[in-house]
Amino acid sequence: MTITAILRGKGHDIVAAAPDDPVRKAVALLAEHRIGAVPVVEGGDVLGVFSERDLVYCLRAGDTDVLDRPVRDVMTAPAVTVSPADPVMGALSLMTRRRIRHLPVLENGRMIGLVSIGDLVKYRIERVEADAAAMRDYIQQA
Repeated sequence: MTITAILRGKGHDIVAAAPDDPVRKAVALLAEHRIGAVPVVEGGDVLGVFSERDLVYCLRAGDTDVLDRPVRDVMTAPAVTVSPADPVMGALSLMTRRRIRHLPVLENGRMIGLVSIGDLVKYRIERVEADAAAMRDYIQQA
């Protein structure tokens, strides 16, 4: 099971922010698309990831002026990434170790998608359920 399988199921659509976008614009993207993070991209390069966690960290002291600052000032950088050939379990392990929930997927240095921990867990559960069903069918036929 590789990241390619995840992207095949969810698609390659990417919602991204530019590093000079104000934080409020990135927050609007999160809300509009009901997502938890956006990669921050400039000239095709992934510079970092802006997530709900980054926003909460900035707002913890009540400083709403952060909404007018550029995303590059508050994003998590550098971005931790995976390739399409990486195994799903390896990506899950990476997310756990790094305490992150979103991974840009890069192929030949170009972003081709973004996977979330929810995407990976959903795929893993579907595979476990399919394996269990196959085992039940095998046992019933024996």
